[in-house]
Amino acid sequence: MSQGILPLIPPGATAINEMVSVVRQEKTWTYFLSTYPIYSHPEDDHQCFRSIIAQLINNGSCKQCEVVGAFGISKKCAIRAVKQIRERGIKSFFEPRKSKRSGAVLTPEVLSSAQNLLNEQLSRKEVAEELGVKLDTLKKAIHDGRLQESEKIPGRTKSERSVEDAAAAAGMGTACTRTSDRVSAALGVLCGAATSFDTSLDVPCGGVLCALPALLANGLLRGVDQHLSSVTGYYTQFHILLLLGFTALCRIKTVEQLGGKASGEFGILLGLDRCPEVRCLRNKMAQLAGDKNAENWAAELARFWMEKDPDLSGYLYVDGHIGVYHGGLTKLPRRYVSRERLCLRGISNYWVNDALGAPFFVVEKQIDSGLQQVLRDDIVPRLLHDIPNQPSAEELQKNPYRCRFVLVFDREGYSPELFREMWEKHRIGCMTYHKYPKDPWPEERFVEHEVTLSNGEVLKMSLAEMGSLVGSSKKSMWMRELRKLSKSGHQSSIIATVFEPALENLAPRMFTRWCQENYFRYMMKHFDIDLIPEYGTELFPGTEKVVNPEWRELKRQRNSVDNKLRYRRARFTAMSMNPANEKDPRKYEKWERKKAEVLEEIQQYEKELETIKAQLKDKPNHITWEELPEAHKFERLPTSRKRLTDTIKMIAYRAETAMANILRSPTISTADARAVVRELCTNEADILPDLEAKTLTVSVHGAANPATNRAILKLLDHLNQTETVYPGTDLRLHYKCGIPDTHSTPAGGIANSLGKDS
Repeated sequence: MSQGILPLIPPGATAINEMVSVVRQEKTWTYFLSTYPIYSHPEDDHQCFRSIIAQLINNGSCKQCEVVGAFGISKKCAIRAVKQIRERGIKSFFEPRKSKRSGAVLTPEVLSSAQNLLNEQLSRKEVAEELGVKLDTLKKAIHDGRLQESEKIPGRTKSERSVEDAAAAAGMGTACTRTSDRVSAALGVLCGAATSFDTSLDVPCGGVLCALPALLANGLLRGVDQHLSSVTGYYTQFHILLLLGFTALCRIKTVEQLGGKASGEFGILLGLDRCPEVRCLRNKMAQLAGDKNAENWAAELARFWMEKDPDLSGYLYVDGHIGVYHGGLTKLPRRYVSRERLCLRGISNYWVNDALGAPFFVVEKQIDSGLQQVLRDDIVPRLLHDIPNQPSAEELQKNPYRCRFVLVFDREGYSPELFREMWEKHRIGCMTYHKYPKDPWPEERFVEHEVTLSNGEVLKMSLAEMGSLVGSSKKSMWMRELRKLSKSGHQSSIIATVFEPALENLAPRMFTRWCQENYFRYMMKHFDIDLIPEYGTELFPGTEKVVNPEWRELKRQRNSVDNKLRYRRARFTAMSMNPANEKDPRKYEKWERKKAEVLEEIQQYEKELETIKAQLKDKPNHITWEELPEAHKFERLPTSRKRLTDTIKMIAYRAETAMANILRSPTISTADARAVVRELCTNEADILPDLEAKTLTVSVHGAANPATNRAILKLLDHLNQTETVYPGTDLRLHYKCGIPDTHSTPAGGIANSLGKDS
């Protein structure tokens, strides 16, 4: 009977040769000679490891090639270890290493900077490049213990969150991990979920939290308890408003687009497990905005913005913008859309902005009565009530040239009668371009002035001024007429009932009106202000005045007959001035016959025109909506949710403008600054709550280039000074960027880095 040979290598061990093996268990390496352990050390103890392999090779237990093959180390490393033990002994492996050049390269100041960078989670390579030292030098300092690498931030990564959110779909839904709170809210026990944060890494669009101080400062949560309806269930008022503000800044323009984003990731920004799904969000918005709540909230914010910047509310810019309606639920009246050069169905929105383009409020008119009527009925009464610091009646009586405030608009509002009414009834100044300027003024009258625009830009303009009687008969009024002479010789004429400011201070106010056009263009591109966020139609109030379709048809017929009559009269006059030759009887007879036919047509059209004019006198041009024939009746589009979203978009625009103004400089234009803010809002960020310190740290990831990173660091410094507390919690927001602070580096290269030279 044969006897088996006992194994000389323990189970699970890695053989170095026939006699020596190594076992790795619980971060400890144990070396065996046959089945007897002889050495042991922690896996990260490099000094002990080098001493052991040096002893194994030196005493002949292992060959050099066996050690190299078993541990995957280099041949040079093994040779150096054997040489060290033979020359200096085992104790040399555990003596502190001496670096002859440590004082020359890694000075105490450099070591301090390196440690700060390592604490900010930068890699060794990034730290070495930032400090301008060799990577090996930095590694030696870390191995010697002079530098310590900070541990990785504990927290859930995006991959881990995705797995958890997907697993929750088998229960209550994707990312619905707070099941107990949701059940309590569904049963009516819980009125709104609590806002709480966990450490989360690489949150998409996490940089939008940097805009929270600006959103709150511009009134996102101001007056919501008084003006907006409360919502029941899991999500609260401020959850919905914060979500809408964040989506606007992240350029998520519709509720449906939000449904295509990871709901759990957006929930992290709200301190929840997920954001509401599309249908739920629509219902919450309808609850908030119902019963003219959104309109009342918008009016409250308009007063707040005017009181916040009383100097800017002295000159108000009014202009109309038409949102084209492409749906088929109703046939809204057609109106001329200048940007399309077509008459299209749509909604007229009359915006009131300040001199820098920031909006105050908007008046929506689905039945458009024109800018002049909207000024009389909607805008002026509201401004008289809302604008702060208006002069008193005694002050106006004492100074006959002083006005309450100034309205600036385009030629659509040109009306001497309106100007006269605004001045005599309300003491409101008006400015617009002259619709019917007279002959050009002599160029000798023009004097070059240095003028300052509202945005601080200084220009030189050739200006002149004269008094002008505008209008006719009783509707006329003496006004100031200002003219600007361009290099081509063209004279732009402005009329105004603003008598106090000097010429060089008043003229730029009219040319600043283009800031409102820029606002429309920017809002259409980035915030989609023409979006209609809800479906369906509503009935108009029965007293709403509309154009009488019978009157419109008669007017169309009158214009048609008038044009035909004008053509016949011109033809008859031409025939009378160029008679045929009487010597040719055939031609002369034909000429007389045609002339008689034209005269007969003229008499026929004149009678028809008189009949139509008589009918027009009997037909009112406007009737109430109830009086409309059924075939011509149309319904209006719902306005509550649109008013809510438009208000939030105005807040988002103002917040973005406030952050862009912090970044503006002689080398950074407004467009470049806005681009930096847009990139910041869509960047990923780490959300790091500290409940003991009561802070919520938002660590934004680096941007695409160093210039943008420097701008972001400058902005974050300003945001940290606000010491904003996240709504619904006691956590103070703290912002930082995952890049080294390079404020000492000149920041003038941002314009070139963003592709624009300011």
